[in-house]
Amino acid sequence: MCGLSAYFSSRSDAGPLDAATAAAFATALESMRHRGPDDTQIRYGDGYALGFNRLAIVDREHSVQPLTYADRWSVVFNGEIYNYQELRAELIRDHGARFATEGDSEVLAAAFHYWGEAALPRLRGMFAFVAYDHRTGTVHAARDAFGIKPLYVLETADGLWLASEKKALDPFAAPAGGALDTDSLGHYLTFQYVPDPRTLHRHIRRLAPGHRLVWTPGGGVRETRWFRPSLRPLRLQPEVAHQAIRDALRTSVRKHLNADVPVGTFLSSGVDSSAVAALAAEARPGIHAFTCGFAADGYSEIEIAQDTARQLGIPITPTVVSDEQVLAELPRIVQLLDDPVADPSLIPLYFLARTASRQVTVVLSGEGADELFGGYTIYREPLSLATVDKLPPSLKRGLNHLAHVLPEGVRGRSFLERGTTPIEQRYYGNARIFDPEEKARIMRFTAEPHTAITSHLYAETADVDEVASMQYVDLHTWLTGDILVKADRMSMAHSLELRVPFLDQQVYAAAAGLSTELKLPHGTRSTKVALREAMRGIVPESVRDRAKLGFPTPTRLWLRGQIGDWVDYLLSTSQTGHLLDLEYARGLLAEHRAGAADRSRKVWTVAMFCLWHAIHVERTIAVPSPALTPRPLGVPRSIASPAEQVTAAF
Repeated sequence: MCGLSAYFSSRSDAGPLDAATAAAFATALESMRHRGPDDTQIRYGDGYALGFNRLAIVDREHSVQPLTYADRWSVVFNGEIYNYQELRAELIRDHGARFATEGDSEVLAAAFHYWGEAALPRLRGMFAFVAYDHRTGTVHAARDAFGIKPLYVLETADGLWLASEKKALDPFAAPAGGALDTDSLGHYLTFQYVPDPRTLHRHIRRLAPGHRLVWTPGGGVRETRWFRPSLRPLRLQPEVAHQAIRDALRTSVRKHLNADVPVGTFLSSGVDSSAVAALAAEARPGIHAFTCGFAADGYSEIEIAQDTARQLGIPITPTVVSDEQVLAELPRIVQLLDDPVADPSLIPLYFLARTASRQVTVVLSGEGADELFGGYTIYREPLSLATVDKLPPSLKRGLNHLAHVLPEGVRGRSFLERGTTPIEQRYYGNARIFDPEEKARIMRFTAEPHTAITSHLYAETADVDEVASMQYVDLHTWLTGDILVKADRMSMAHSLELRVPFLDQQVYAAAAGLSTELKLPHGTRSTKVALREAMRGIVPESVRDRAKLGFPTPTRLWLRGQIGDWVDYLLSTSQTGHLLDLEYARGLLAEHRAGAADRSRKVWTVAMFCLWHAIHVERTIAVPSPALTPRPLGVPRSIASPAEQVTAAF
C-alpha cells in the first residue's frame, strides 16, 4: 500500500524538468508520506517524473519503486496482487519472463508487458498503477474493478498529472478562484460524498473503478472500461450457492493474509467482519483483532466484538473514542479526505486504524459484503411495496397524489408515496441527505439533479429486478464514493494497509449469481441470508444472525454538546455563504439542539463541507502533518535531487 505520483509533459521534445517544477513535484509527493513512510523515491527524466512513497509489505528489502521492466517500462503501483505468484510462474513458463525481485510489483509490470490490457482481469487484488512506455511515449494507467485503490487525474496544457490523492495535484491545477465544481457540491449535499469520477475541483477527476487510461503527448487521454459488475441471478440450489460462497471467501481470506509484516483484522458486531476474522483465525490462529466504540450508551460494539473474539480464540484490542478526541482530530480527518465525506463512521475508523497501526501493518476488513450480498435493510423495500407496485398505472398516480396531500405523520402516507414512486426516483443510494426541495432551499446556486449520477445505472439494469438494481446503484456510487474512500484514507492516515477480502474476483462471482430469494427470502426480515447460511459453523451463532451496526457514531448527541457549539461557530464564521444559506443551516442545528427534530445528518453534512472549505480553500485552519517513522528496510530512503535531474538508465 503506497502513494504514487506521476507527471508527463505534453511536449514530445521535452527535456529535463525545470528546477521549480521538479521541486514542486517532490513537495507534492511529500504531502502523501503517510501512505508510505518506509521509502521515498523519485525518478526524473526527459519530460516526465515518477514518484513513490512505499509502505513495504511484500519483498520488503527489494521491489523498490519506481521500477523498470524489460528496458521499456517505468512503473509505479499502489496495491496488492494476491495471485502474483501464480502469474509469475505462468509468465516464466509461457514467455520466459525474468524477474529481479520476489514481489508483486514486478509481476504486474511483466503481466502488462506481455499481455497488455488483457492482464487486467487476471489480476486478483486491488490496484492503481501508472506504466510509462519509453519506446512510444505512451502512458497507461488503470484502477481495480471496484475502486479499492484511488487514482486522481489532472490534464493541463503542460501535460498529464496522476496521483493517489488529490492534494498532490492541487498545486498544479488551475488557480483556486472559480475552480470549485458546484454540480459536484450539489451531489455531495444529496449523497454525503462526491460520486466518482468527480471531485469538488472541476479540473481534477478520479479514474473510475474498472477503467483504464491511455495518454500520448498531443493525443490526450482515452479512457475505456475493462470491468463492469453484473448481478445476474442463476438457477442455483441453496446448498450449492452457500458452498460456493464459503469456498470463495475462505480462499480469498487466505490470500489476503499473505505479507512479510504483521497482519490483524478489524472486528465489529456483524457477520461481515466476523466471517473475515473467523476465516483468518482458521488460517492463522491467534491473529489479532481490533474494535472501536464510544462511551455513550448504545454506541459501542466493543462487548459484542470481545465476545466474538473470545469464541474464536483470538486476542482483541478495543479503542474507546472521546468527544475531546473527535474535536482534536476532526480537521486532520477532513484534510486527509481531499473532498468532504459526511459519513460520521469514518471517525471511529480513523481511531481504530491508529490503534491497529501500533501493532500491525496490514488489517483485513469486511467492506463490500453488504453491496454484494444484499446487506442493507432498504433492499427489502421493493418486496414490501410489491402489492402497490402491481396496481394499474392510473390508480398509482391517484394514490401518489393522495400521499402528497396527506399531512406529515399520517399512518400509511410514506408507504403510499414510496409504493407509487418509480424506483429511479425514490432510490439514489444508501445516504440521502437533502432531497431536491431541501437542496433548493439551502443552495445559492443551481446544480444538476441527482439523476445525472444514477439514471444511466438504472438503464443498465433494466432487465433485472429492483433489488439487484439497487445493489448495482450502490456498487457504482455508495461503495466507491463513501465506503472505500473512508477505508483507504483512514487506514492510510496511519500507514496501515487495509485489505477487503469480500471484494475479490471469486467472491464477487459467487455473489453475482444469487437470486433475490437467496439473498432476501420471504418470511424473514434478515439481510444477506445466503452469506449468513454460508457462514454456518464458521461464525459463532450468536453473531451469525445479528443485524449489523457498523461502528455506530453518536452524531445526534455530539451536536447537542460541545461539538455542537463548535459546529455552530464553524457555520457562523464560514466563508461559504455565497454557496450555501448558512443561517438556514444554523436554524437546522438549533432545531436539533432544542429536540424539535433530528437534523443531525443534514447539519453534519453542511459542517463537514464548511470545515473542508476552511482547510483547503480559505486556509483559515492549518493541519500539521504528523511525524512518521519509517520501518527499517535495508533500502536507503532517497529522493533524487531536482537540481540534478536524474534520468533513468535503460
